[in-house]
Amino acid sequence: MWPLYAVLTAFGLVIGSFLNVCIWRLPRGESVVSPPSGCPSCGKRIRAWDNVPVLSYIALGGKCRACRARISPRYPLVEALNAALYVLVFHVYGPGWHLVPFLALVSALIVITFIDIDHQIIPDRITLPGVLIGLVCGFFLTRDPFLREAALGWKASLTGAASGFILFYAIALMSRGGMGGGDIKFMAMSGAFLGWKGVLLTTFAGSFTGSVLGLFLVAFKGKGRKTKVPFGPFLAIGCLLTLFAGQEILGWYLNVGD
Repeated sequence: MWPLYAVLTAFGLVIGSFLNVCIWRLPRGESVVSPPSGCPSCGKRIRAWDNVPVLSYIALGGKCRACRARISPRYPLVEALNAALYVLVFHVYGPGWHLVPFLALVSALIVITFIDIDHQIIPDRITLPGVLIGLVCGFFLTRDPFLREAALGWKASLTGAASGFILFYAIALMSRGGMGGGDIKFMAMSGAFLGWKGVLLTTFAGSFTGSVLGLFLVAFKGKGRKTKVPFGPFLAIGCLLTLFAGQEILGWYLNVGD
């Protein structure tokens, strides 16, 4: 099994490097394919041996080889985080083609999280294809995070996408602008991968973690209750909790009070 973990780690690091490109370029409307990656400060093209995930950052001391400008530690963080999540998906769900949609999902969550933190938007170029991929995979591949030995199935995938969309559309109407269209499409995507139960757990977990941070900001950072905080990262946390611990959380909840 360890060789598979090693392969997944390497693959996750490479894809993580591409996710950094998406995080930088998608909000700016730029192509994620061309031109090749360059230094954010001087624009000089990054050579292949300076673009090895994590290792190049360490070897260069976190600086551009050409202009010596400091490079954000977010780049190796994203690469390492993506690799770690890939390994965790494999550890929880085991080998098989059903890993493919969940690997795609965790990478999408990383991109959404950092773009929402920087720009307070969730790009349609991630969520709309994500809904379609989730629905297609729901027919053939995607595991039910609450019944890991069984496929989600097309009915549960379709119901999940619809419930995610309807629930957050209703929240957006009631919040009068407090909830954006990106969050609605995000939850439709999540539901397509995780089913309607996943939508409920993701919503609860995301709201809980968001509330905790909100209280922290009010209590210790002097922020007001009207301070805008992007909700996408908390929904992503809820999604990951559902994906990796949905079965355990449901079992715990059903056994409470027994």
